[in-house]
Amino acid sequence: MGRTATGPKPAFAPGTALPELAWEACPGKGIDYPQLYLDHYGRMPDSWLVGHIVATRTGYAGDPSVRACGASGGVTTAVLLHLLQSGRIDAAIVARQGVPAPLEASPVIASTAEEILDAAQSVYIPVAMLDILSRLEPGKRYAITLVPEQAAALRRLQHSGHPQAQQIDYVLGPYTGTALYPAAIDSFVRAHGVAKDDPVTSLEWRAGEWPGYLEIKTQSGKVLRSKKVYYNFLIPFFVTRASLQSMDFANEFCDLSVGDAWSPAFEAQGGGHSVVVTRSAKMEALVEEMIAAGALVLEREDDLKATEMHGHMIDFKKRGGFIRNQWRRKIGLAAPDYGMAPATIPPSRKMAELVISTLFVIGSTAPARFVLRQIPESVIGPVFNKLRLSWKKASKPTKRKGLADFRMIVDEE
Repeated sequence: MGRTATGPKPAFAPGTALPELAWEACPGKGIDYPQLYLDHYGRMPDSWLVGHIVATRTGYAGDPSVRACGASGGVTTAVLLHLLQSGRIDAAIVARQGVPAPLEASPVIASTAEEILDAAQSVYIPVAMLDILSRLEPGKRYAITLVPEQAAALRRLQHSGHPQAQQIDYVLGPYTGTALYPAAIDSFVRAHGVAKDDPVTSLEWRAGEWPGYLEIKTQSGKVLRSKKVYYNFLIPFFVTRASLQSMDFANEFCDLSVGDAWSPAFEAQGGGHSVVVTRSAKMEALVEEMIAAGALVLEREDDLKATEMHGHMIDFKKRGGFIRNQWRRKIGLAAPDYGMAPATIPPSRKMAELVISTLFVIGSTAPARFVLRQIPESVIGPVFNKLRLSWKKASKPTKRKGLADFRMIVDEE
């Protein structure tokens, strides 16, 4: 994979002959989700909103230091540590910001607890996690953290007999809404008056206490900080195409899916809470073991109630993703095909999507990004957050309409 301003992209030598499996498992082309549900779970999902579910819980890591270093409740980090320390895996494959350079992120093989802790926290730029499969040592077993498109690709590789993919025993992943192109950070630091000859020396996407803040340090000693709810203003200008085309928010092909638990009660408590979904019997057994040992502090949650915390983003993926892909194909642009379509989409939802997509198209242009750099973050951050909350409130009836009985129609072709 080659590094570009728009994230990692495949780089093939002239005359390269790719195996058919590379095409079947390509998330950019689109993976047949209904067939993968059958191959992996043996049936269609329990919920068309969040996928196959064994149990849904909310909570956090039992170790306060692990909870503090995580992006939300530290659950993913705690599980990876337990897998390693109990001998179930030889190493964990995780995304780490700052490798090989401060503004870059790469998959790393963490074989010690310290290395797993060093990779805690979120990464909001694309990372080619599956590029590391060729580096796995024969005979060793691994856990891996993946975003939804990568998890689906890995499962397709596993069910097709790919030897390195089959060395992955546990797949964990975050609920994934939007990611940013790497150019977002360059725009952010330039807008704060950082000169090009003052390089960034460190970057944390969610530093400090939950929900955290973006923290960037430069060689001259400058420290830039922006609350998570403020630096979201970068999204309309630098959102990745994969974010807009994906129809999977809850990471449906992981053994364990973890997301921020956005609710007034949890936010008032502070410290970070997570929604935790187990999707396999072995992961459910592991989570129960960790709860009994005090390594996880989790309580059962109603499956449907838990989706209410993320209803806006679930709709953004399930219906919005389909609409955006459909529109791209109609104008002759490439878009992934997931082998399924929402049974119904209200006309009002398509109108709302027209507004959303128009903003993304305008925001991605050079003039719009130039204007963005002229506005102080102290102004655009709070203003964007208020606009975001107002839009979310105004569009809630439209975007939530029909989600309670949402279902997909499987493409029979």
